[in-house]
Amino acid sequence: MQYHTPDSFEDAVAIANAATGTTRFLAGGTDVLVQLRADIVTPDDLIDIKHIAGTHDITHNADGSWTIGVAVTGAEMSEHPTLKNDWPGLVEAMDLVGSTQIQGRATLVGNLCNGSPAADSVPAMIAINASIDITNATDTGTATRQVAAADIHTGPGKTSLTKGDVISAVNIPAVQPNSGDAYLRFIPRTEMDIAVVGVAVNLTLEGDTITAAKVVLGAVAPSYVTVTDAANALIGSTLDEAALDALATAASAACNPIDDKRGTIEFRTQVSGVLAKRAAVIAYARAKGANT
Repeated sequence: MQYHTPDSFEDAVAIANAATGTTRFLAGGTDVLVQLRADIVTPDDLIDIKHIAGTHDITHNADGSWTIGVAVTGAEMSEHPTLKNDWPGLVEAMDLVGSTQIQGRATLVGNLCNGSPAADSVPAMIAINASIDITNATDTGTATRQVAAADIHTGPGKTSLTKGDVISAVNIPAVQPNSGDAYLRFIPRTEMDIAVVGVAVNLTLEGDTITAAKVVLGAVAPSYVTVTDAANALIGSTLDEAALDALATAASAACNPIDDKRGTIEFRTQVSGVLAKRAAVIAYARAKGANT
C-alpha cells in the first residue's frame, strides 16, 4: 500500500488519476481505517488529504453561506456556535455519528462517501440543499465542479464519484429568514448505533404559515428519499394536526425498507411517519425563533 500526503488538491487529483488499483481518501478515517483493519478493503493507494491547506476551516462567507473543509470534524462543527445557530439540525445530525472519540475524527465528507443509506448527516445535508465541490483533472489542469449532496449517493456503498474525483469542500447555503431545520433518528440503543430510521426537515415560514419545506428520509430505502408529498402536506399550513397527519402518511408511503434484526419493514414504515411529525414540530419552532 502506498501512503500519500499531498499538499494541494491538484496533487491529490494527480495521484488519484495515476493510481491503477484500489484508491481510498483519508480525511477523518473513521470508516476507511476500520475497513482496512477488518480486511474489508486494502487500498493500493491511500491519499491523506487532511494536510491540504483549508481542509480544517469552517468559513462563514460574506453572503451568509458556509464552506466546510473536508477534514472538519463533527466535534469542531458542534463547537462552532454560529454554524450551530444557523443550521442546528445539520450540526445535531453530525453529532450523532459515533462516540465522543469518533466525533474528534469523523467528517461530513466521510459520512457521505462511505455510502451508507443510514448515515445521519446526509439527510440533513440534503434537506438544507448542501452541495459538494469536486475537483478533478482537465485537459489544461484541474477544475472544480459543484454537485448537490443529494446526487452523490447512488446505493448501498456506492456514490456517483468517478476516477480522480476529489471532494474539496462542502457548501452550506445561507439560512433564510424565518427558517429552521431538524434531524431525528431512531436507534435500538441510547447512543453509538446506526439509524433504523432517520428524518430531516427544513421549513421556511411567512408569519405562521409554512411557505417552503423539504423532508428527507434515511435508512428506509437503498438511498435517501426526498419526499415531495410530505413537503407539500406542510406548505400552506400552520402545522396543524391535519398537516402533521398528512406529513406522516406521506413519509410512511415513501418508505421502501428491508426486514432485518434491527427493524421490520412495518416498524420502519410506521416510525418514519412518527419521526417526520416530531422533526417538523422542532423545525417549525426553530423557524419561529425558539432555541430548541
